[in-house]
Amino acid sequence: MPAGSDPAEPDPDRTALPVTLPHTWRPLGVRVMAWFLVAALGVMCTLVWVGFTPEIKAQVTMFERLTFGAVGLGIVVCVHALTRSRVVAHEGGLTVVNGYKRRDLEWAEILAINFPRGAPWPNIDLASGHNISVHGIQASDGGSSKKAVRTLRTLVDELS
Repeated sequence: MPAGSDPAEPDPDRTALPVTLPHTWRPLGVRVMAWFLVAALGVMCTLVWVGFTPEIKAQVTMFERLTFGAVGLGIVVCVHALTRSRVVAHEGGLTVVNGYKRRDLEWAEILAINFPRGAPWPNIDLASGHNISVHGIQASDGGSSKKAVRTLRTLVDELS
């Protein structure tokens, strides 16, 4: 083949598999570890309580029991906030859920999706000058997080 006739190599930052919309991304590693740790903590606390002698159990006041329950509930609420993070791409735009905050973005609002090396999650640069963290895609998920960002970049290019 003559020089220059080879098809150009695709830019690895812009190559993505097509996805059908709506498409949802969620962090797998965070969900698995969070609920595993909650379960392990629950089992550990139960075993400690069962191991107490009746005399020690009798010394635990109602206030202490309620405080323990409130702390446990607080842990579950925080873990639920972490595990409900997601990104949903649909025809009208992008929905970003970080904890208990939800942002609905139109494709035209999104200028760029950045995922700097070493960052825990990508950021979306908006036309308003603001940026949004995207906790629904976590670097701890490895290659799937890079693939998700490439797919989102392609969708932004095609739909904005």
